[in-house]
Amino acid sequence: MATPNPFTEQLIAWQKVAGRHDLPWQNTCDPYRVWLSEIMLQQTQVSTATPYYLRFLSSFPDVTALAAAPIEVVIEHWAGLGYYARARNLHRCAQQIVTVYAGSFPDSVEKLAELPGIGRSTAAAIAAFSFGKRAAILDGNVKRVLCRQFGIDGFPGSVTIDRKLWTLAESLLPERDIEVYTQGLMDLGATLCTRSKPRCGDCPVAAACIARREERQAELPTAKPRTKVPERTATYVLLSDGHRLLLERRPPSGLWGGLLVPPEGEPDQVAARFGLQLGEQSKLPALKHTFTHFKLTLEPVLCRIKPHTDLGEAGLEWVDIEKAAQAGVPTPIRKLIKQVASAGG
Repeated sequence: MATPNPFTEQLIAWQKVAGRHDLPWQNTCDPYRVWLSEIMLQQTQVSTATPYYLRFLSSFPDVTALAAAPIEVVIEHWAGLGYYARARNLHRCAQQIVTVYAGSFPDSVEKLAELPGIGRSTAAAIAAFSFGKRAAILDGNVKRVLCRQFGIDGFPGSVTIDRKLWTLAESLLPERDIEVYTQGLMDLGATLCTRSKPRCGDCPVAAACIARREERQAELPTAKPRTKVPERTATYVLLSDGHRLLLERRPPSGLWGGLLVPPEGEPDQVAARFGLQLGEQSKLPALKHTFTHFKLTLEPVLCRIKPHTDLGEAGLEWVDIEKAAQAGVPTPIRKLIKQVASAGG
């Protein structure tokens, strides 16, 4: 048996005493619940993900129920959580588990990593928490912890540094208590070794931390080289009959795939497309929203129309203005709808 690494031993001891133990997806080895939480926590904080997780479990209590649900319903449950490819992959993954694995999650990291939306680190977390497998995780929080603790320079997203971090992460794995160690890494990165204002005074591994010793917490991990973020502008037409808004379901892939949004384009073009007669028009305040790879300026126009039901085009839905913000719409569209509601429709 290999000699335990002090970092690993100290982290395990700390997690047992001071780590998080009351998150809704803890204290279970059910791979469905573990998987659901891990997907939601990709690029999302615990406080934001928790109500979504509980709502998903209420509507889709197991992988079979999720696989059988229409993708539109799954997307609506995800609305507001962002990174919507996760929801589409979640649904595809559930269907594969049902059809390929008869509803039971595979217990190997390799097979888990082949499923839609999972990947190497998430597969390791599922395998560790559900099946006690000795596997290394390496999400953004863990990369930050390791870069600071061991003084690793270079952008973690580069091939060379990524490979170095994986090798390090695997070398630190304990022979026992893999679940506790894995949770400890997550807890340390989420609560103490945070991106800004790390709480080094409370850190169980601070004594050996190179970043702390050299006062380089703000420098490590090395930031991604800056590139100019593309900017786009789009006009969204909020068609209202005074009580309802006309929303259009986006194609299943691409930006806001599967969600409901107001039609995009110039008001006259949108009206011609749907055979509508526009009445009063008013521009609403522009709204800026930043995605991973670009910035979008939404320029909304509120257009009054007469009550109209026969639109003759699939994917269109009339939604009550008072309820539209709670429908399956993305976060920036929810803000636009609230502008309409406050303006009296």
